[in-house]
Amino acid sequence: MTFRNLFIEHDRTPEEEAWVEEETAEQELRFDKIVEEMEALAPQREVWYKEFFDRIMNIGFNTDADDKTKIAPADIPVQPEGKKDQVVWKYGVDGE
Repeated sequence: MTFRNLFIEHDRTPEEEAWVEEETAEQELRFDKIVEEMEALAPQREVWYKEFFDRIMNIGFNTDADDKTKIAPADIPVQPEGKKDQVVWKYGVDGE
């Protein structure tokens, strides 16, 4: 067994299988709701990013006690075109 393959083969009763299926369906619904809420926050998140970048460029951030370092505008990351934030809820790839 590798570190990434955490599956342990075992037998389940039909009752256990039904419970797992029900639980999985509930988790999928919760995840879909989280995704909707995170996507609804996208405009506000852009404001938060802008405020943060302005703050570290103008005020700086603490590096040691009261010493602050300002970040040059050229060092501020730019979001790639077409890329958006996403909710990540699984480790690895489906089917692993």
